Amino acid sequence: MTRAPPPASEVHLKSRLAVPFLFALVFSLLSSAQVSPTQIDAIFAPLKSATAPGAAVLVVRNGQPVFRRGYGITDLRSIRPIDAETNFRIASFSKQFTAACIMLLVRDGKLHYDDHLTDFFPEVPAYGKSITVRNLLNHTSGLPDYEDLLMQKYPNTPEEKIPQILDAGVLKLLEQQTDAKFPAGSKWEYSNSGYVVLALIVEKVSGEPFGQFLHDRVFVPLKMTNTLAYEKGKNEVPHRAYGHTKLGQSEKDGWRETDQSSTSATLGDGGIYTSIDDLAQWDRALREHTLLSEAEMQPALTPVKPTGGPATSPEGPVSYGFGWHLEPYRNHKRMSHDGETMGFRTTIQRFPDDNLTIIVLANRTDINPKELALKVADLYLGSKP
Repeated sequence: MTRAPPPASEVHLKSRLAVPFLFALVFSLLSSAQVSPTQIDAIFAPLKSATAPGAAVLVVRNGQPVFRRGYGITDLRSIRPIDAETNFRIASFSKQFTAACIMLLVRDGKLHYDDHLTDFFPEVPAYGKSITVRNLLNHTSGLPDYEDLLMQKYPNTPEEKIPQILDAGVLKLLEQQTDAKFPAGSKWEYSNSGYVVLALIVEKVSGEPFGQFLHDRVFVPLKMTNTLAYEKGKNEVPHRAYGHTKLGQSEKDGWRETDQSSTSATLGDGGIYTSIDDLAQWDRALREHTLLSEAEMQPALTPVKPTGGPATSPEGPVSYGFGWHLEPYRNHKRMSHDGETMGFRTTIQRFPDDNLTIIVLANRTDINPKELALKVADLYLGSKP
């Protein structure tokens, strides 16, 4: 049977609906074309070196990597150039992966955001009865930061002399506290302890080590083939970059390898090593909702509202979800997180409404990846507020 042609009015309507879509598509393509790799490369040009540590940079625009480049070397011994496969310790950037593990277990029905800390660890003192999984995820738990507790335990001790603490050791420190810093949910205060505890909850609920759960439920499905939670003596980091600190203000002063500290062995708050190649896969999963659906991700992208007033930090107002900062940038919607640890500085800056992601991973401490990434963002978004 021959199908009758649609009415002229319907054809006209469809053409009218198609015009804005085509205009948006053309505008998007043109705006991408206006930013050249040379412009982006100029921002990172000072990091070009055959003898100094540097960084790896990824820019994803409209779902496609438009800039993917390494600068400097992985370490002072091998003098290997940094490339797209080089694995960096991403520090607190890891928190979004820990949050994803919790969200997967919530989807599985194995835990709930309103479960309490003492449901999993009854040995935690009474203050833990009011702390929920949600509080741990959005930094409203009131748990003291284990790094501060560690310094109290080893007063007047050089950091390099303090033994490395593992996740279980953090829990032991928390068990020795008589109270939280503030009532759960009443205010916002960044706490690495909360994310260490979240990794321990993943282990308790899933029945497998946190690193294995990450591997099986996140990294393998997303084909992040070189990403892992590093545990000394248990696994090895492929294509590993080592952290470095500058010895002085001048380039001639040289570098010192500063790769591990007393707090470098915990997993849930910052123990992941990954590369820009693998993070391109992570960004794709976030964009296409292949690991967690849009609805399942919504709690992670909902800013916390403490009962005691707006969330703030010493730097100003805070908008935080589950492992993501949600403060806009120049009136553009943004989800981001930085990482900072001995020898490494990292950042991810995602602008979902603009189809733009910038990731900078550095194995040196004298640069600010966030500032550099936002200079790239300015090229695409415009520099005016």
